[in-house]
Amino acid sequence: MTISLRGKVAIVTGANQGLGLEIARRYALHGASVVLCARDSGSLAQARAQLQAHHGDGQGFDAVTADVSLSPDVDRLVAHTLARFGRIDVLVNNAGIYGPMGAIEEVDWRQWVRTIEINLIGSVLMARAVVPTMKARRAGKIIQLSGGGATGPLPRISAYAASKAAIVRFAETLAEELRDFGIDVNSIAPGALNTRMLEEVLAAGPDKVGAEFFDRSVQQKQSGGAGLEPGASLAVFLASDASNGITGKLISALWDNWKAWPEHLAELAPSDLYTLRRICGRDRGADWGDK
Repeated sequence: MTISLRGKVAIVTGANQGLGLEIARRYALHGASVVLCARDSGSLAQARAQLQAHHGDGQGFDAVTADVSLSPDVDRLVAHTLARFGRIDVLVNNAGIYGPMGAIEEVDWRQWVRTIEINLIGSVLMARAVVPTMKARRAGKIIQLSGGGATGPLPRISAYAASKAAIVRFAETLAEELRDFGIDVNSIAPGALNTRMLEEVLAAGPDKVGAEFFDRSVQQKQSGGAGLEPGASLAVFLASDASNGITGKLISALWDNWKAWPEHLAELAPSDLYTLRRICGRDRGADWGDK
């Protein structure tokens, strides 16, 4: 699949490290102009310098220190991007944190709420800020990073799990709101990544995150995890015209054959395939549970 992002302008949040930085790098390699966003100005400046190495004709790069959970910061980031480039084609909501780890009655409540503010509210604020300019052009791509908490419970990491489930359902809802405007909204499940967040789990220890989750994290650390490439490649595809019409989906970078999806739009678009849904008794052969 040959993909070009030449002429497109993308905002990538949480782009100072890990998957966010890798997505920004891939966008640059495919010809996009990229605006990086993160709270840490020092690491953000280093990330921008790395991207400059991939500079091509007609491309531009910028970095804006901002906290996506703060509406004034979000408005400033979007206004800066529009002033610099005149358009926003792609938004990647990658900024996120694990938040407090431990039993719900024991964790710091302010940290729990802060996790919701960054992971959920921050993503909603960013989407809300870019939608008007995308609507005006009747085109755009909003890409939301998901996580394991979206599709299954994560005991002792409840703020993260709740925020990820909520933001995927928001993305599905927003996709329906924007379907008639040519704006696609999708979520990415990138797989288990060996990033800063994994180190936080290992540092917290089994007493905080639970023995089972801790053991899986140790194994992930040793195996190398899923790697950044699958999630970044999927993010490139979803930013490109090749994915036009694919919207409202939660896509696994590792397990879904997303490269073939454009050939099946007629079947994919009206269906609830690759979405969050309740599992009924009839879905599992338990006919005693349903009327």
